[in-house]
Amino acid sequence: MSVREVVPVAMRLSWLVLFALMIGEFVTDLPGPGWATTFLPAMVVLALMVATTALQARAAAPRGEPGPPVEVDPPVTGRWSALNSPADKVPSHGTHVYGQTYAIDIVADPETAEGEHPARPAFRWLWPLFRRNHAFPAFGAPLFAVADATVVRASDGQRDHLSRNSLLGLVYLMLIEGNVRSIAGARRVIGNHVILDLGDGTYAAYAHVRRGSLRVKAGDTVRAGQRIGSVGNSGNSSEPHLHVHLMDSPDLDDARGIPFTWRGVGVPANGETFTVEERAAEAEERVAEARPGDVGGAG
Repeated sequence: MSVREVVPVAMRLSWLVLFALMIGEFVTDLPGPGWATTFLPAMVVLALMVATTALQARAAAPRGEPGPPVEVDPPVTGRWSALNSPADKVPSHGTHVYGQTYAIDIVADPETAEGEHPARPAFRWLWPLFRRNHAFPAFGAPLFAVADATVVRASDGQRDHLSRNSLLGLVYLMLIEGNVRSIAGARRVIGNHVILDLGDGTYAAYAHVRRGSLRVKAGDTVRAGQRIGSVGNSGNSSEPHLHVHLMDSPDLDDARGIPFTWRGVGVPANGETFTVEERAAEAEERVAEARPGDVGGAG
């Protein structure tokens, strides 16, 4: 095993030792190790966390100048707004880990009539602390394959948690939940996800997918524009949204980011809204779902 692989394992083991010591000190009636003995493992855990983050970021950093952006189709339809865009900053999320150097977050931003309240709930400083996912227009929005591809990985068993779009919710996400998910590994950070092999050493990762929404499995082939799932709020996410990026490996712990551009859209900057026309197949599907009498027959 390489140093990059050994350090995260050592970090997780040190957490287990620390938890065991704390249980011995505060929960059981057995003689505990005492604060002095507990302090040393805590410092080891902290040092290993710092080392793990540094090693992952260094290993995932681009080597040399980035290649030209890979042009793919947008993964959604409708009106959306961009957050944490590589058009404004690289790495867009402040780190190279998990191949997300050129990642982008997007939230549904449907137009509303004059005088109506915005469809997407705004960030609140105090109340409500959390919101249910159905309050956000992105939740359940369809996701589409950005190109002809083969499904490498498809996982949608994690729950969709409440939003974290209040001050206390965001603090909880950044200081507690985010660190716990980071310790648990990439799968818990990106939540439910799909990874597509686009060919030529390029892979597309979709994160925070809705639980139980995937229509594909590993090994399936998909066509550009084919629906593969729905937007959710799983993993390290503050609200229902899509996180998507291109990378050079299907292994999130080993991948480096690849620049992208969306056909007909480009790379929207932070706060920029863009609209993608509904695909013909999506329109037909919506009509079929709304048409009464198609299921059950008259028998």
